[in-house]
Amino acid sequence: MSGPRPDSIDALIAAAFAMEQHAARRYAELADTMEACNNREVAALFRKMAGYEAEHAEAMRRRLATQDHPPAFADPELDGPETVPTDALHYLMHPWHALQLAMAAERRAHDFFAKLAEGMDDGELRRATLALQREEAEHIALLEDWIERYPPPDKDWSLDPDPPRYND
Repeated sequence: MSGPRPDSIDALIAAAFAMEQHAARRYAELADTMEACNNREVAALFRKMAGYEAEHAEAMRRRLATQDHPPAFADPELDGPETVPTDALHYLMHPWHALQLAMAAERRAHDFFAKLAEGMDDGELRRATLALQREEAEHIALLEDWIERYPPPDKDWSLDPDPPRYND
């Protein structure tokens, strides 16, 4: 976690809020990229994920008793554990790939909250952190269901029969 460990439930929720905001923004960016690559199916999947993360961020915002806590991941260049790296994209990726990226992000968030809870002495704060971890477990279960609908692509999925041509 970037910055100090949360010392109150409000600070914890502020950190979770920032994580969800970053994840929503990144999924929207990934959707834009896939649309630019004319990969509409994966773009739609990333848009759906962006919507879910935006809903989670809004839920966190509503849970905040005060809004004067700086987010843990305030720097737009510093991503939280739930954010998919942009360099993981391929313009020919399949929905299966997108789901694997989302799954990895949700697992990082789950593990982040688990590790954070381990070092907490405050029982109420620890329970709130574990509740956030359980929410991430629910996201993982949702993605597991989605992954069952999309089989892994063939091993030659990245071969482009009509690659872009550049004149030097």
